Amino acid sequence: MNTIVGRITQNAKINTLKNDKKVVNFSVAINDSYKTKQGERKEQTIYYNCSYWINAKIVEYLIKGTLVELSGRISSSAWIGKDGEIKSGLNFHISNIKLHGGRQKSELNNEPIVSPQNDNSNPFTEETDDDLPF
Repeated sequence: MNTIVGRITQNAKINTLKNDKKVVNFSVAINDSYKTKQGERKEQTIYYNCSYWINAKIVEYLIKGTLVELSGRISSSAWIGKDGEIKSGLNFHISNIKLHGGRQKSELNNEPIVSPQNDNSNPFTEETDDDLPF
């Protein structure tokens, strides 16, 4: 079992197979960085093609930009494209999804949403001058 954390690159879609089985497909991008022997910082992005077979109703929450934590198994595939070039990809067959943020469902319908951050009764929502990300 592997776990990855990344952002959804485009809204998820449901595909229905011949036997009426539904699969949710989407892709996730994971940003990584490392230093070379020369001390140069390199950035790279790894993309995974994801498939989730357990419950198609989650598709409405899997929208572009959402941070997700996925558990499952990784596989790779290779093929020859129409241009004759060899192509490859990483696939992730998901058994568990945790949502860690993103747009709320009502934003998709252009409806105003009430955010807990706009509630002045919460003493923890005051703005501070620190630059901590949380």
